[in-house]
Amino acid sequence: MTIEIPPSFAELLSNRHADPLLTREFPRHGTSGTEWLEALPRLLTKALNRWELTVDDADPGYIRTGNTAVVIDVLKGKKPAVLKLSWPFMEGAFEHLALREWDGVGAVRLEAAEPRDYALLLERLDHRRSLAGESILDACEVIGTLINTLDRPASPKFQTIAGRSKRWEDEFAGEHPRVPRRLLTQANSHLKDLVADLKDETVDGTRLIHTDLHDTNVLAPLEPGRGNWLTIDPQAVAGEPAFAVAPMVWNRAEETAHAYNARNHVRMRADIISDVAGLDEERVRVWTFVRLVQNAVWAANENDEDGLTRYIFLAKMFAQ
Repeated sequence: MTIEIPPSFAELLSNRHADPLLTREFPRHGTSGTEWLEALPRLLTKALNRWELTVDDADPGYIRTGNTAVVIDVLKGKKPAVLKLSWPFMEGAFEHLALREWDGVGAVRLEAAEPRDYALLLERLDHRRSLAGESILDACEVIGTLINTLDRPASPKFQTIAGRSKRWEDEFAGEHPRVPRRLLTQANSHLKDLVADLKDETVDGTRLIHTDLHDTNVLAPLEPGRGNWLTIDPQAVAGEPAFAVAPMVWNRAEETAHAYNARNHVRMRADIISDVAGLDEERVRVWTFVRLVQNAVWAANENDEDGLTRYIFLAKMFAQ
């Protein structure tokens, strides 16, 4: 079966090489964006047949895309669901494991998975109603509540923040002329201290956390009795919950730009989430700073001018 992929998504994926981190860990999984787009019709047909699904095109928005995946409304018999087909990347390799651990509590329910194809059959949520439609204060309170709801011990299957930290330290120590050296130096110093606490077990760094928890990744359920909000796209790792706050800081750039005092505004977001989730405010602020600098390095490498400007600006708001 063929589906019409939005040209913007095809262009986004066609420029991607195989994820080097994924290829290193799972050599057979890596594929370029172009190769994956060429294989997409086959992967779709395979998934529809495997789970006996039909495409549900009643809604004009029955096909949706993000940065790495295509999501298609489907029916299993008469039951609504969605089929998610993802380009293989490191964080996506663990999505089905996290959703199984959460088992629909605070997160979209996983109905079935074929990890080799990066194919997931998921509960259908209301894609037209995300947490982005709520006020920033309410959204931050929901994020804090979800951090608590999702918190549980991570199984050994998940990669750890401590395990990934050496690569981040190397990135911060490298030459990135477009990122202020003082930010890189400070981020590297903070990262070493944060990870030392995890390794020394001063802080419990073995919790299952959603590393991309922001308002557009939180949707309203369609099924009664599922609460008010459920998260999607976990990109899960084992770490400390304080690591999970940053995405809510860098989202809603327009609201930050229009704030009377940008520094107070973005720090307020982090503080509200910390308070609701019962997190250490200082560790939240420091992890947020480290992740903002990391994103600035990524944006510089990708020649993402808007992203580079935004992440450097926000990092300065959290610099010590």
